[in-house]
Amino acid sequence: MARIGYARVSTTDQDLDLQVAKLQAEGCSIIRSEKVSGATRQGRAELATIIEFLRFGDELVVTRLDRLGRDTRDVLNLIHECEQRGAFVTVLDPHVSTRGGMGHLVLTVLGMVAQMERRFIKERQREGIELAKAQGTYTGGKRRLDRRRITEMAAAATPVAKIAVAMGCSRMQIYRILNGGTDAR
Repeated sequence: MARIGYARVSTTDQDLDLQVAKLQAEGCSIIRSEKVSGATRQGRAELATIIEFLRFGDELVVTRLDRLGRDTRDVLNLIHECEQRGAFVTVLDPHVSTRGGMGHLVLTVLGMVAQMERRFIKERQREGIELAKAQGTYTGGKRRLDRRRITEMAAAATPVAKIAVAMGCSRMQIYRILNGGTDAR
């Protein structure tokens, strides 16, 4: 029976250290982490690996429920998949586990709160963007890809697939940049 920790932050400029330290202090023998949005399960390879390898009696530990996800259905499906494997889910803050009957109820409510919080965040973000546009100060999101490097690599006849791997993005994003598209940030 293993205690497996899972840490997640949404963006690459956020830090995982605090979550990892808490999971280590809780005695997690294995800790997997990733920097990816919790809005959906798509693209969360580390979480998928944990779920795939959970065994009977294992325990998946997260610091907060929103580290598992921001969508109630996704969180409940994750918990269900863990239970199908005979494993438990434990959230450290607030401390709740699926080992007991009340844990399911509490986790369902917390999942709903996390989903509402995500909706509020998106709404505040949208309002802030609209205000900035009205004031003429909106400049768009922060560019995540080095366009100059991409065009230099393309000029050096580097294949698009290799550029995408080097930049950590999809080939479609590279094509958009090379074709002068403005929607690829």
